[in-house]
Amino acid sequence: MLTRKQSELLRFIHERLKETGVPPSFDEMKDALDLRSKSGIHRLIIALEERGFIRRLPNRARALEVLRLPDSSTPAEGSRSKRFAPSVIEGTLGRVRPWTPSASDEEGERTMISIPVMGRIAAGTPITALQNRSHTISLPPDMLPPGDYYALEVRGDSMIDAGIFDSDTVVIRKQDTAETGDIVVALIDDEEATLKRLRKRGASIALEAANPAYETRIFGPDRVRIQGKLVNLVRKY
Repeated sequence: MLTRKQSELLRFIHERLKETGVPPSFDEMKDALDLRSKSGIHRLIIALEERGFIRRLPNRARALEVLRLPDSSTPAEGSRSKRFAPSVIEGTLGRVRPWTPSASDEEGERTMISIPVMGRIAAGTPITALQNRSHTISLPPDMLPPGDYYALEVRGDSMIDAGIFDSDTVVIRKQDTAETGDIVVALIDDEEATLKRLRKRGASIALEAANPAYETRIFGPDRVRIQGKLVNLVRKY
């Protein structure tokens, strides 16, 4: 599933290739999607390439090839004021209610909570989080406070000093608010999701890596939406 901007960009590249045989420039793509900078186009192209919709041809400037189109590549009809609101999560979440030990718990028959793994989250350069449930993991209820949960597979190394490594699975409690210091799933410009530590700086929001190789990124409050808070981590050895 593509976000609206990804779908718009894919359609624009496809139509330009059909008309002229030449891919549009980054400036043309930026203007067509009404974005403020070419860095946004770069992130969209990376996301489309990672999802298998386009391919960048080596050793050729501006060389892009459309490999496939989604089943519904055209954004919904409507005015520009109707903004697309993607969500990192879809489907049924794992719900944890207040847990009280029972006789069966004492005997080692504890009921496990099934948590859906909803795709990948970037701990590094932001990538689009997948929105399709891939599988589930199970955790005992006493490891999680009450709430609705989903899990994401980590890609990248920007949170290694917080003990979060590439290929870890993070367990996220769904919520749209967070406090300074919380590690959150943040959606930037309704396009890109990333896992970072939240810092509130006056009216601005800083997304802070836990790796000195990565810079802290600062955004206006209208550019960042909190999708959940990290509460647990699962690692395979």
